[in-house]
Amino acid sequence: MGGTRTRMTASERSAQVLEAAVHAFAESGYAATKTDEIARLAGVSQPYVIRLFGTKQQLFLAALHEVCGRIEAVFRGAEIAPDADAAEALRTLGQGFDVFLAERELPLMLLHGAAASADPAIGDPMRERFGRIYRLIGELTGADTLESRRFVATGMLLTIMTAMQVAGSEAIPLPWATEILDDLRSSAAPGC
Repeated sequence: MGGTRTRMTASERSAQVLEAAVHAFAESGYAATKTDEIARLAGVSQPYVIRLFGTKQQLFLAALHEVCGRIEAVFRGAEIAPDADAAEALRTLGQGFDVFLAERELPLMLLHGAAASADPAIGDPMRERFGRIYRLIGELTGADTLESRRFVATGMLLTIMTAMQVAGSEAIPLPWATEILDDLRSSAAPGC
């Protein structure tokens, strides 16, 4: 049965490489990830990856921006009631963490971005994007600095627990992790 194959457009191929990069960087981090591994995952050649994105650093930044954009989109998509107070709005926004726990690459990529921030070319954009996410939380919920900080702190705790595989869909059930997660659920803490 013969069929015609549809060629991908340049933008579709670029998106495919970017998706492979997010996956690879989330698993191995910036320093340990090789562009030939990303190329293999995307089904393209390593020179093609470089032609699309320039350098590994530029590809990492593109992947980081992609992930931060996805996080912002999840928060913007939260259905916060118009009359909700800050605490209720934060609880609604916190339901977005279900997405982050299911899409494990999002929190892992965020952690790798933070870890690579000693490099000014990565650190400056990482700090800017993290700050945007922090500001967005306040804008969407009306939360003050303390409430926003607590929300981010809880979110980072969940991010670290996801990286350690003690939270999320593939969680290894450990008593201390279960205790924390149960406490977050029972207290309806923002970020849970």
